[in-house]
Amino acid sequence: MKHGAAVLFCLFFFAATQAYAGGFTLTSPDLGGQLSMAQVFSGFGCRGQNISPRLAWKGEPAGTRSFAVTVYDPDAPTGSGWWHWLVFNIPATVHALKAGAGNPAKPLAPAGSVQSRTDYGKNGYGGACPPKGDRAHRYIFTVYALKLKKLDLGTDTPPAMVGFYLNHNAIARASLIAYYGR
Repeated sequence: MKHGAAVLFCLFFFAATQAYAGGFTLTSPDLGGQLSMAQVFSGFGCRGQNISPRLAWKGEPAGTRSFAVTVYDPDAPTGSGWWHWLVFNIPATVHALKAGAGNPAKPLAPAGSVQSRTDYGKNGYGGACPPKGDRAHRYIFTVYALKLKKLDLGTDTPPAMVGFYLNHNAIARASLIAYYGR
C-alpha cells in the first residue's frame, strides 16, 4: 500500500509540474548565453556595470497572487551557492522588470516590491563576479508565481529564509540560465 501511494504521489507531482511547465515562461532581451559586462558586479575585483537585466514573464497559472525574482549562482565556492538578487512582493499585475530595477536607489522596481539582502550583504542586484580561474559559473534567473499576495519578509531577511518562503509558496517557476567566467 505504501508503494502504491508513493507512485500516485509521484504521478500527481509530475502531472502538476507538467501542467505549468509549458505555459509559464521567463524571457530577457538582455540575456544571452553569456552575461555581458552590464550584468557583472562592480567590486570584489570585477569591473562590470552591475545593472540588472530586463526580464519579462507570461503564462502564470491561475491563482497567482504575486511574483518574486531571484538570481542564484550554484557554482560559487561557498558550499551553499551565492544569492545575487532577491525581489519579492511583485504585484500579480506586473509581468516585467526594467533594466536597472535591481538598484534600490532608483525608482524602477514595481511599487510594493521588496529587494532583500543578497550574499554581498546589500539589497538589490549584485552581478556576477566568480573567482578568477574558476570555470564559468551558472547564473540562474528565476521568476516564481506565488500563492500569497505578500511575503511578510523585509529588506534584511537572509537569502536562505527568502528562498524557503519562495519554495514553500510557489505555484510555478520559470528560469533562464546565463554563464560568466573570468
